[in-house]
Amino acid sequence: MPDLDLALESNPSDHARASTIFLSKSQTDVHDKRKSNHINHISHVSPGPLSKKYSSCSTIFIDDSTVSQPNLKSTIKCVTLAIYYHIKNRDSDRSLDIFDEKLHPLSREPVPDDYSRIDPEHKLIYRFVRTLFSAAQLTAECAIVTLVYLERLLTYAELDICPSNWKRIVLGAILLASKVWDDQAVWNVDYCQILKDITVEDMNEMERQFLELLQFNINVPASVYAKYYFDLRQLADDNNLSFPLEPLNNQRAQKLEAISRLCEDKYKELSRAAMRRSLSADNLIGIRRSNAVLS
Repeated sequence: MPDLDLALESNPSDHARASTIFLSKSQTDVHDKRKSNHINHISHVSPGPLSKKYSSCSTIFIDDSTVSQPNLKSTIKCVTLAIYYHIKNRDSDRSLDIFDEKLHPLSREPVPDDYSRIDPEHKLIYRFVRTLFSAAQLTAECAIVTLVYLERLLTYAELDICPSNWKRIVLGAILLASKVWDDQAVWNVDYCQILKDITVEDMNEMERQFLELLQFNINVPASVYAKYYFDLRQLADDNNLSFPLEPLNNQRAQKLEAISRLCEDKYKELSRAAMRRSLSADNLIGIRRSNAVLS
């Protein structure tokens, strides 16, 4: 039992204390990049223009991406980069027939013979995911939950995302995340209109098996969501994939102040509601007692 509990706690899609799989798989490439940059610096190679913006005393740069409202384009880039590292640095090629693109093609175009041997580039994965999100009008939060479901599938079912199954696994994760997370659910038939050659029966069967492999665990705690968001930002920083930065002006400062004031008001309302529901010994101090009226 202790070994089982330890295995469950090491699953990043369920526990906030466990490190995400995609970030650990990217560390090998990040280490090589840093080593190459160090060698170039020692060799006195000109570093070129700086691509990163830094705040100064007169100018403050901020981005519009927060854990509650992530930037859509940047988040999709980071999520697809995480999928890219999953495929590139996979341990093996464990898969299931339901996710095999040869057995269940997404289009009528013939699948190449080497479809299971050539790793897709990051740009290809990004275009595939971006097309689905744009056509179905999905949110950035849905992209983060998609990555959570993907890593949960790989852990629960002991699978690997590889060239032969990455499209269908990603599609299944997006399909499930859009139904669970977004307020306006996208029906399976809507995805059939995006991917013209896929059938509703195929989508339904893939969704059913995806849920069974997840053991119907579609819950994403807030702590796990926040961990994936900040690990994606770390992944972006490691790969020089910066979020769009803009200088802080009066209009943006007023907007941030308004959002902060709104959150503060909501917190005060929740505190008052909690006070009305229950009183503790600390809250009894200063309470006035009215005199009894005898009739």
